[in-house]
Amino acid sequence: MLDHIPPGADLIVPMAAGEPVATLDAIEEAAETLEGVRVHQMHCLRDRPYLHGEFGDRLRHVSYFLSHVTRPAFHAGTIDYVPTNFSEVPAVLRDHTRMPVLVAMASPPDQHGLCSLGTNAEYVARFIGRVPVFLEINPQMPRSFGLNQVHLSQVVGFCEHETEMPEVTPAVPDARDHAIGELIAARIPDGATVQTGIGAIPNAVLEALRDHRDLGIHTELLSDGIIDLVERGVVTGISKRRWPYTVVATFALGTRRLYDWMHDNAGVHMLPVDLVNDPRRIGTEPNFVSINATTEVDLYGQCASETVAGRYYSGSGGQADFARGAMFSEGGRAFVVLHSTTRDGRSRIRPILTPGSVVTTLKNTVDHVVTEYGVADLRGRTMAERARALIEVAHPEHRADLEREALEWDFFAR
Repeated sequence: MLDHIPPGADLIVPMAAGEPVATLDAIEEAAETLEGVRVHQMHCLRDRPYLHGEFGDRLRHVSYFLSHVTRPAFHAGTIDYVPTNFSEVPAVLRDHTRMPVLVAMASPPDQHGLCSLGTNAEYVARFIGRVPVFLEINPQMPRSFGLNQVHLSQVVGFCEHETEMPEVTPAVPDARDHAIGELIAARIPDGATVQTGIGAIPNAVLEALRDHRDLGIHTELLSDGIIDLVERGVVTGISKRRWPYTVVATFALGTRRLYDWMHDNAGVHMLPVDLVNDPRRIGTEPNFVSINATTEVDLYGQCASETVAGRYYSGSGGQADFARGAMFSEGGRAFVVLHSTTRDGRSRIRPILTPGSVVTTLKNTVDHVVTEYGVADLRGRTMAERARALIEVAHPEHRADLEREALEWDFFAR
């Protein structure tokens, strides 16, 4: 592998479960021989010395979405961060890397010599056949279908290394999550195409959809919660205009059950993120429903989804991609979800965002904001109507203060 890393190379590495563990181990071990090498990765799950500046500029990390691993490194200044919408990451990498090399984990080859990137397609699939490719073949990686196939003739080299896939146990929804899930499920028609993520609220939404019919799945992240809906017959995809009868995603992260379910499953297509998250393509699906979480909403309707208390926490991801796509969809609806308060009781609905907060989804794009107290419908409403709708779904203990502050900020006529 080291023979294929020239000075100044940009290594493009899959996110999350697709990280080539042994290959990156070997690259770190040889870091003193490298010069100006950057590793580009969106969501890193494994901590490594190079993330903390151990090798200086010989080997440095560039992140496109902060994780629990890269977050402290970013705040310490030992990694770089590029803000961008998920759908645009392939183009950003294409236009802003110098000597790209794709380094990825893959399934063993099939009888035709084709390896699959398994849980991943996202930005890496766009570089297959366009840049040098080095694979780490792991028998634990599921073989998936879609546009994430690599023939052995297309690679400059490969190694074989068996390692357990990273697992994320599904979060257990609490009463607030279930309330939000029921509110959203009641607004999703049969035959809709749904995008949702991972976590307690998405799991509650998926549970609440158990009696729906003929739903489609077109989502960036494939998680365990989808399996039950497919096996129950709720998800059939028959109403989808693009890729009907299939579950479409751009990466997967969950438990071994999810990876086993994906393996050789022709009903699951893993596609590049600039296809899956493209708002223009999303908008061609009728009744498209987008569900994404935020950390804070102000009375204008602005959603700060990548900062917490004004400090960078994650990244833009695909939230704006899907919110915009749902706007273009005939009958489409976009939901931004959050608990009404933080763990210490602070209201997540505020007159203005906390200083330092970054707007992820613009006020003009936000459609519905959902807390455990209800749904604020913001599309097409006046500033005063939006503010009142948001105050109505805030925690009851904070509503009077929000009313007073809304007057001070001129949301209401005096």
